[in-house]
Amino acid sequence: MHAAAPGGSAPTAKPRRKWKTWWLKQLHTWHWVSAAVSLVAMLLFSITGITLNHAGSIGATPVVTEKSGTLSPPLLRQLASPTADTVLPPAVAAAVERSVDVDPTGKTGEWSDADVYVALPRPGGDAWVSIDRGSGRITAEVTDRGWVSYLNDLHKGRNSGTAWFWFIDVFAAACILFTLTGLLLLQLHAHRRPSTWPIVAAGLALPVVIAILFIH
Repeated sequence: MHAAAPGGSAPTAKPRRKWKTWWLKQLHTWHWVSAAVSLVAMLLFSITGITLNHAGSIGATPVVTEKSGTLSPPLLRQLASPTADTVLPPAVAAAVERSVDVDPTGKTGEWSDADVYVALPRPGGDAWVSIDRGSGRITAEVTDRGWVSYLNDLHKGRNSGTAWFWFIDVFAAACILFTLTGLLLLQLHAHRRPSTWPIVAAGLALPVVIAILFIH
């Protein structure tokens, strides 16, 4: 009777080992996939985290470029009577881009009796274009604050458009997957690495202590 026990437990132990092996393989797969997806962006966001933290120490001299042109009379007539603040007519927007190399397509303008003003904020700079509704004169200004400012604005998602908005969400999801699978892998290997949980606890405690003691 006693001799049968080891033989009877083997079928149960084997499926458990098989399940653990499968689970470990899945964790490793999703961990490296999420790492590969987020690697470059994580490096970018880490570097810009440093540049944002030291923004006051990183000097930048904005470069301002002014351009001007004139809207033709037929196109100027399309600006005669807007019902409310609205986007520029497509033909007018295309003419503005050809004239001053600034694209106001799809951007809402601020209409007054004197002119139409379109703000065109962008990562790492700013721009605007104004069209005199009487003379058709086009005035544009573009400000470039440099590549550090550009990358910092990408980090913050400032004026970076819909595509970048969704990229940040996808990147954040990949980072969450990366950290959660990493946590589960730590749990699976912790019994062979006694320092695992003390180090994890230290990583949690350090920002909490700093926040409590030094942030007021």
